[in-house]
Amino acid sequence: MDNRSFKRKYELLQVLLIEARKGKSLSQVDLAKKLARPQSFVSKYEIGERRLSLIEFLEVTRAIGINPKEIIDKLEREDF
Repeated sequence: MDNRSFKRKYELLQVLLIEARKGKSLSQVDLAKKLARPQSFVSKYEIGERRLSLIEFLEVTRAIGINPKEIIDKLEREDF
C-alpha cells in the first residue's frame, strides 16, 4: 500500500470512529471519561494529529460500545 492509500484509509478510520461515537450519542468528553483520558486524546486521534495503536483502537471501540470487527470490516471493504 502506498503512502497516499494508507493516509486515505486512516482518514476513513477516523470518520468511522467519529460516526460510531456520535451514533452512541457520546461527546468527546463523555468518551474521554470512559477511557480515563483527557478530551484532547479523543480530539487528537479524530483530527489525525495522533494515531491509535491496536490496543488503543480496541479500548476506544469497547468504550464506545461497538464491536471492533465492524470498523475493520468497513475498512477492508474499501478499495483504495
